[in-house]
Amino acid sequence: MQEPLVRLMGVTKKISSRVIVDNLTFDIPQGQVFGFLGPNGAGKTTTIRMMVGLMSITEGDITIGGRSIRHHYEQAAAQIGAIVENPEMYKFMSGYKNLIHYARMMPGITEERITEVVNLVGLGNRIHDKVQTYSLGMRQRLGVAQALLHRPRLLILDEPTNGLDPQGIRELRDYLRKLAQEEGTTVFVSSHLLSEMELMCDTVGIISQGKLVDVRALRNAHGEPEAEDTAFIVSDPARAAEVLQSADPTVQGSSVVVRGTPDMVAEMNARLVSAGVNVYGIMPVTRSLEDQFLEVTGGEAIE
Repeated sequence: MQEPLVRLMGVTKKISSRVIVDNLTFDIPQGQVFGFLGPNGAGKTTTIRMMVGLMSITEGDITIGGRSIRHHYEQAAAQIGAIVENPEMYKFMSGYKNLIHYARMMPGITEERITEVVNLVGLGNRIHDKVQTYSLGMRQRLGVAQALLHRPRLLILDEPTNGLDPQGIRELRDYLRKLAQEEGTTVFVSSHLLSEMELMCDTVGIISQGKLVDVRALRNAHGEPEAEDTAFIVSDPARAAEVLQSADPTVQGSSVVVRGTPDMVAEMNARLVSAGVNVYGIMPVTRSLEDQFLEVTGGEAIE
């Protein structure tokens, strides 16, 4: 089994007597989009600052690709691309010149690589325009391009959808999933937009008052949504349960509840119809990420 790219092991941050992050322990596999959710002041940005070396770790350790942030910082940090808060750009320069300027600070970045990341984030038509003419979404994409120039194994984004319109959020979400699936880049993204995280992430970790309260898989290893509980509203629940016996069904009134992926649900529906059971409706009954979030954080306000 592949070693996780990122490991947080008992990570704690104290300032004076106050514990800001409390004994965080979790792993992030390679090639996943991992979402980091939490209410305001939960410790998300503090955790990210420790991951990129902007803040010291009081106790515990973080490893990136097997290298410790505490003891082998340069080797660990070389594997990271990050945008913490807003990407900073020279607005009087073109997007391309910003990337050239940044590339000079990193060894081995070719013009071909710059063109590659520009196309990856979809800025090909506007890259030679000045950054001051860019929308917020375009600046975010330029920031992602900058963070990707040196082919990092881990991309860290702190609240990347802040200030973006729905179109910009969707574009960014599509780019991040493409990065994970096609380039094998691991993406660590913090956000408070629960519905977006549900669409964007493979796994989410929920943090509350500095503590990790839950880690939940949203997709399987192939990037498909995890199996979820689905209710079939049918004409004959007893007969439907008999037909779907292998799926361990539960009869609830006029419904039969089973657990399965979207493909499995479609196949079960076909079995019911061919067995002469009328299907009046199919609906997911798994609680949304928002319901789960409110449950594990005790209804704390979201940022």
